[in-house]
Amino acid sequence: MLPAFASMKDEALQKLDKNWGTAVLGVFLVFLISGSAGLVPFGSLVVGGPLTLGMVSYFLRITRNQDAELNHFFEGFKNFGNALGAYILIALIVLLFTLLLIVPGIMAALALSQTFRIMREYPELSITDAMRKSRDLMNGYKMDYFLFNLSFIGWAILCILTLGLGFLVLIPYVYTSNTIFYNHIAGNATNQIEGSNNTVESIS
Repeated sequence: MLPAFASMKDEALQKLDKNWGTAVLGVFLVFLISGSAGLVPFGSLVVGGPLTLGMVSYFLRITRNQDAELNHFFEGFKNFGNALGAYILIALIVLLFTLLLIVPGIMAALALSQTFRIMREYPELSITDAMRKSRDLMNGYKMDYFLFNLSFIGWAILCILTLGLGFLVLIPYVYTSNTIFYNHIAGNATNQIEGSNNTVESIS
């Protein structure tokens, strides 16, 4: 059972309380690097995976009360090959499903949305195994995740009115909130597995 959306958002703000400065600066640098890379053909595609992996790494640290430094935004480059491969493969799959219809494309994106968090937590997994684990983890939660992210739409509109500067604050808020969502569903999955194991042991 997931907590209320408002509860997860409040938790995100609490986790960001002492990390706003680093989070905003890190997001700004990610924007800067991605934008600069975009000046080169396929540049944004090349750095997109490592930057995404670094972003999820930083915000996982925040939500788990671990040391979170600016350099953690870029630790995805340590696993450059897998990060790039996952980024391209996910983009291709979502594109292919979107070509069929918009809804299948959205569902594919939701199913694979936790891939980078899983890659960060389980670096020994292959890209396809991480994607498969994301799909399994999101089973039954895709609509919740969609509505959860949709609940930030008002803030996004306000950010547009600030000529986009507000996104430097909104993105850390959204990333932290989404990471808390991930922590809850990952915890639920672990509890279900442990509960099943306990049941088997009691029967045997």
